[in-house]
Amino acid sequence: MCGGCVGTEYPERGTTCLEGGSFLLNFVGCAQCGRRDFVLLGNRAAGVHGGEEIVTYDHLCKNCHHLIARHEYTFSVVDDYQEYTMLCLLCGRAEDSISILPDDPRQMTPLF
Repeated sequence: MCGGCVGTEYPERGTTCLEGGSFLLNFVGCAQCGRRDFVLLGNRAAGVHGGEEIVTYDHLCKNCHHLIARHEYTFSVVDDYQEYTMLCLLCGRAEDSISILPDDPRQMTPLF
């Protein structure tokens, strides 16, 4: 992975968890060939391990295939919530949790 290709290493992305794609605003250009072009996705792998869906892939320079970053996305169901995480030098780090119930108990206001 290459810190010279990105503006900020592992930027905080809040709840934005990407299962695919790239955060191009953070890509400053390839440190190897010096060009700023589209980013290819390669070596994509997806599988379920211990009840957790894990998707990994590499961000590669379109021109010289230099490895910019490795991307990891996870999805799991814990109790009554869908849990998402993302960790990537280019795309950043993020976590999200969404209730699978019609009304999220965390969002309800107390009635007292």
